[in-house]
Amino acid sequence: MRVSTRARRIGVAGVAAGAVLAAGPFVYPAQAAGPSGVSAKGAFLLDASSGEEMWGKSSDTKRQMASTTKVMTAAVVVSSGADLDRRVTVKKAYRDYVAKWGGSTADLRTGDKLTLRQLLYGLLLPSGCDAAYALADALGKGSSTTARANSFIAKMNAKADQLGMKNTEFDSFDGISKKGRNYSTARDMAKLGKYALGSTNIRKVAKSTSTKQKATNGRTYTWYNTNQLLGSYQGVIGIKTGTGTKAGPCLVFAAERNGRSIVGVILNSSKRYPDAKKMLDWSLQQKTPKLDLRSLPEGAERD
Repeated sequence: MRVSTRARRIGVAGVAAGAVLAAGPFVYPAQAAGPSGVSAKGAFLLDASSGEEMWGKSSDTKRQMASTTKVMTAAVVVSSGADLDRRVTVKKAYRDYVAKWGGSTADLRTGDKLTLRQLLYGLLLPSGCDAAYALADALGKGSSTTARANSFIAKMNAKADQLGMKNTEFDSFDGISKKGRNYSTARDMAKLGKYALGSTNIRKVAKSTSTKQKATNGRTYTWYNTNQLLGSYQGVIGIKTGTGTKAGPCLVFAAERNGRSIVGVILNSSKRYPDAKKMLDWSLQQKTPKLDLRSLPEGAERD
């Protein structure tokens, strides 16, 4: 377990005056309160273009983050150097895992062969815990699926250290925490979101509202992105939803507009999409119409 040495805090109500800094020719409004009415227990806004921290709410409080964990899963995969066109055979263990823990699923079928790249779609769009297990099993080291999964989780923690996520620990590859040691902070998850956007592979997957992927035996998988902010707010390009009993509804989101890139994080909010709209409107200095959320087809995963 890593113990944070961070002394600086962004307060519950927002940032103190002076924490909102100028970024190039654009100057963020020096409003101590930041966006008003954000109900999330933890939230953070980061200008990914300049690296400036724009606003936060309880941004260093450790919280479970559910399936937004899978952003780190994807980050480890793409940074591993593995050939993303490498094929992986789906094992019965992946389906059994989803059934046991009641996780969201890409409905991978035993014996099908999919590439790592295709599994990234299964990971980030329908939030497939089976796809997460397949990726961890494929890229971890060890003589058993359990050992390889644990090896992969160790890689996730090493990447968190590398990114300076000082208040983060992973004990799962998908956000289903068996030991209660899978937590992060809004600030740390914003760092991860910014890093993920630096990958063209993750960016391409995360901004897809849906996809069709064909296994080598011809079976076609159709997956829909659980992130309903995508396609509902102009400029949004991802990144990942998450929902858990302890974590509550969570969202790591990103938007690009007028040459600027914004990453936001919401932890534990029953109004995560309205919260995201308020945060984006404030950070982009605009007022947009009421959100008309992109609908998901009947039977599609919700997360």
